[in-house]
Amino acid sequence: MTSTFFMFINHMKYAYFILSIVVFLACSNQHSNSTTNDFHISGEMKNVMWKGMLEGIIQLDTIPLNDLYGIGPIEYLSGEILVVDGVVYTSRISQDSSLMVEVNPKIKAPFFVHAHQKGWSKTTLPDHVIDLQSLENFIDSISTETSNPLVFKLSGVFNTASIHVQNLPPNTEVHSPKEAHQGQVNLSLGKDSATIVGFFSRKHQGVFTHHDSYIHTHYINGEKTKMGHLDKVSFNPKDVFLYMPN
Repeated sequence: MTSTFFMFINHMKYAYFILSIVVFLACSNQHSNSTTNDFHISGEMKNVMWKGMLEGIIQLDTIPLNDLYGIGPIEYLSGEILVVDGVVYTSRISQDSSLMVEVNPKIKAPFFVHAHQKGWSKTTLPDHVIDLQSLENFIDSISTETSNPLVFKLSGVFNTASIHVQNLPPNTEVHSPKEAHQGQVNLSLGKDSATIVGFFSRKHQGVFTHHDSYIHTHYINGEKTKMGHLDKVSFNPKDVFLYMPN
């Protein structure tokens, strides 16, 4: 009886030891590249903006590209990245100050958010959704059943858009958002067909959204000649459809 009891105690100790390792590994993963339902976050915006961590920490051609959507800046804040359905678009400012949009999966980012999303639910927008703020509020209102971050996209004809492309001069040190945006080029765009890819989260401000927003969005026009971080947009909700994950 005593021998059986001690064998039982030893088995319990072993089980507790294994459980502790599993819990430790799970907690450790949350502090590196975090994942929620195939939602991946590499690096943090605040580390780039406030600590000058500009070097690329993820190379996009190391990620499976099937059904991939993602956004972030190019390393050293030398441009912008947008992935739409597995196609990696980059935008940079050339020496003659013109905008260059290319397809280039061999690119690195200092922070990046991406998700593999295959199934979409097409949603008609209500009349009051006409810009980024009303879009954010609407997504917030229809996503109350989940606290997880999510990817979304808009497709259609947009009346106006304001985008920017990071263009930090080489070897510039960064210690604040103001310094990080040195050289940034702002573009005002007119009416055009386009796709907007965005990421929404209530708990990742400073990680992949700015401190005062739940969304981070990039814009690319239908001809693939204009792409960048979306600052402002206006549209008629009848001309645009919202796509949310199934």
